[in-house]
Amino acid sequence: MHHLIDDDNPAIVQRQRPVMPRHLRGVLSLEDCERRARRRLPRFIHGYIAGGVETNASLQANQDDFKAVPLVPRILRDVSARSLKSQLFGRPVALPFGIAPMGFSALAAFDGDVALARGATAAGSFSICSAASLTPLERVAAQGGSTWFQAYVPGDKARITALLNRVAAAGFDHLVITGDVPVAGNRENNIRNGFDAPFSITPQLLWQGATHPRWTIGTLAREIATRGMPHFENMEGKRGPPLFSRHLTRSTVARDRLDWAHLAFIRDNWAGKLVLKGVLHPGDALSAQDHGCDGIIVSNHGGRQLDGALSALAALPAIRAAVPQMTVMIDGGIRRGTDVIKAIMLGADFVFVGRPFLFAAATDGEAGVLHAMRLLAAEIDRDMAMLGLSSPWQARPSAATDPVI
Repeated sequence: MHHLIDDDNPAIVQRQRPVMPRHLRGVLSLEDCERRARRRLPRFIHGYIAGGVETNASLQANQDDFKAVPLVPRILRDVSARSLKSQLFGRPVALPFGIAPMGFSALAAFDGDVALARGATAAGSFSICSAASLTPLERVAAQGGSTWFQAYVPGDKARITALLNRVAAAGFDHLVITGDVPVAGNRENNIRNGFDAPFSITPQLLWQGATHPRWTIGTLAREIATRGMPHFENMEGKRGPPLFSRHLTRSTVARDRLDWAHLAFIRDNWAGKLVLKGVLHPGDALSAQDHGCDGIIVSNHGGRQLDGALSALAALPAIRAAVPQMTVMIDGGIRRGTDVIKAIMLGADFVFVGRPFLFAAATDGEAGVLHAMRLLAAEIDRDMAMLGLSSPWQARPSAATDPVI
């Protein structure tokens, strides 16, 4: 097997196929990670991760739009020096993809936020810690090595300041502000499956827990026994309420007041890199640039907010044209190595993948995450060779006279 990255990164470089645990040898793709997790997780947890909003139109479009982009291989090109190396904000990254922020990860996988961060780091990349995490951001930074934090912020400067101070004190130097959640999406599937916060002990949840003992004992009970009752840890500058509570109010108050003036305030009070997530309109990309953002993530929130919103891939070319000098990243619907190449080809500087890595963590923890990362890296490497590319960025029309589309 050809090397995946370069000889400077022994954690991921393998000139021979990596040794893997026997039970992971049948996991051949990111889709396999979900199939295995579906058997382990109760319906309300699997449905929360896998589902979208209302009719799932945007969720489905995220993958369908990738499938609609054709690739035309070029042959008889020397591709023996292939490399997946990337640079993001001036820092080297061994892979052109990382792990997107995902809430409730510790409810799907034991110590899920730390497992995601460690697995990504071992693969030569990184994971973004979520504001909806049940793990204190301080521990994700200290034990997982994460330096990226994603925040849901209200339109309230005092609360914003408290959160910024906490995130900076923990050692994070990349802040991702999610801008596409002024209100919660209409996730009807969560109601049907029994997923709600706070969680109530209902016959439906008791039955799901009883019929999925590996999750009940190996994840939920183990989490509570190890660290106590899970809390909403990272929504504010201080610890939030417990997950199981009769009086839980998540931090959605005043999010619908958040505007560009608050983003300017964050820029003035945050010394690290600032990224705006949830951008689908070129005008918003320009505004982010004008307000001092270092980068943007083109995203429709995984199809979990506005049903019918266009996919991130469909929005990407116009956004790339609007801000040609800005760092433009993307998430949503990426499941194969060819998807990563297509996203880069259409203008992305970096790619984020979410659900598949959480499913991998749900069944196999950090080892599952690392295995899934290696699977995707191997696909990109193989696909580049068959396309006649030595780097994913050679897929861009500007990189050669002969684009691969």
